Amino acid sequence: MRIILFSSRQYDSDTFTEANASHRYELHFQESHLDSETAVLAQGYEVVCPFVNDNVDAAVLERLRTGGTRMIALRSAGFNHVDLDAAARLGITVARVPAYSPHAVAEHAVGLILALNRRLPRAAARTREGDFSLHGLLGFDLHGKTVGVVGTGMIGRVFGRIMAGFGMQVLAHDPGTPADDLLALGARYVPLDTLLAGSDVVSLHCPLVAGTYHLIDGPALARMKRGAMLINTGRGGLVESNALIGALKDGQLGHLGLDVYEEEGGLFFEDHSNLPLQDDVLARLLMFPNVIVTAHQAFFTREAMSEIAQTTLANVAAWRNGTPLNVVGAPA
Repeated sequence: MRIILFSSRQYDSDTFTEANASHRYELHFQESHLDSETAVLAQGYEVVCPFVNDNVDAAVLERLRTGGTRMIALRSAGFNHVDLDAAARLGITVARVPAYSPHAVAEHAVGLILALNRRLPRAAARTREGDFSLHGLLGFDLHGKTVGVVGTGMIGRVFGRIMAGFGMQVLAHDPGTPADDLLALGARYVPLDTLLAGSDVVSLHCPLVAGTYHLIDGPALARMKRGAMLINTGRGGLVESNALIGALKDGQLGHLGLDVYEEEGGLFFEDHSNLPLQDDVLARLLMFPNVIVTAHQAFFTREAMSEIAQTTLANVAAWRNGTPLNVVGAPA
């Protein structure tokens, strides 16, 4: 079985090689992004393993199918970058990693909250220069405040439990069944508008689907409590990036923490430090002192990387044995 991994880095090679010891597949690690031009590199590979910012649209899938690909083994939980209808039409099975380490993403979201609230990047930079004053570093107690959790799947539930441990009141919004563990901690499920209006911190943990695209847009930002904090460790498309600038300038949005960005493709996971930043919106966001942007690293822990590799290869094994696991859409 030949598998090609697009957008791979050394850490992918390390973790997948270790996980492959029990499978002995032929792995090929390709640094290039998957798109209509690079799809030719998958010629002769039954399984293609893309990452979150690879392009797996209908045109790419057709080229992969012509080259012999029969399975897309995503090494991510999200699948919004895959044309599932085209995959089903072409007889290509798509499987994902539904859960790798919800703790990794939830803890990163908490880290963004703490860093923003207590101005930790600014404080650390200041003391390195010998400035030990406290002006501009005033934060607020999380205890007694309200956090809004949008999406209470595995990650959202872990995040909610952590924030309840800080002594925060938890408001939750999810179209599915309320999570018993959050209810037991006193969480209340409310409509999204109620959550936005009543939360001091809003954290997004829902998938990017048609119904959640630009879930947080200009009107939604206006409905938030003035000066509230917004955290997004889900998918970039959940937030309308252009609307953030005005909300930050007039103080409606008090703090912003992003680990994802809707135009991150071709930018995140790469070193652009020697080049001018071409994305004007992101460049403006990075100028605000109350904004922290990390480069889609919330998932990036040793435990999560190991689980991603193991689950991805287990998905391939199950598909090969005729008992596919973690399939997205109708099995081919």
